[in-house]
Amino acid sequence: MNNKADKVISRASLKTVNCPNCQQEVEWTEENSYRPFCSKRCKLIDFGDWASERNSIAGDQNYPDSDDERDQ
Repeated sequence: MNNKADKVISRASLKTVNCPNCQQEVEWTEENSYRPFCSKRCKLIDFGDWASERNSIAGDQNYPDSDDERDQ
């Protein structure tokens, strides 16, 4: 096979995912440093949601809500 045919086959077998933030289709490749996000912007928006606790993992809290409860 020649290089052009190899590239076509490689492109056809690439995995794509939807960006968790904007749902744009994204190729899952080593060159995409923001994967699974489509861009740095979407990655930072998601990070901000976790940092501000808009996103969380379901389950019981493993730490008290206030300093007073820790002293008891």
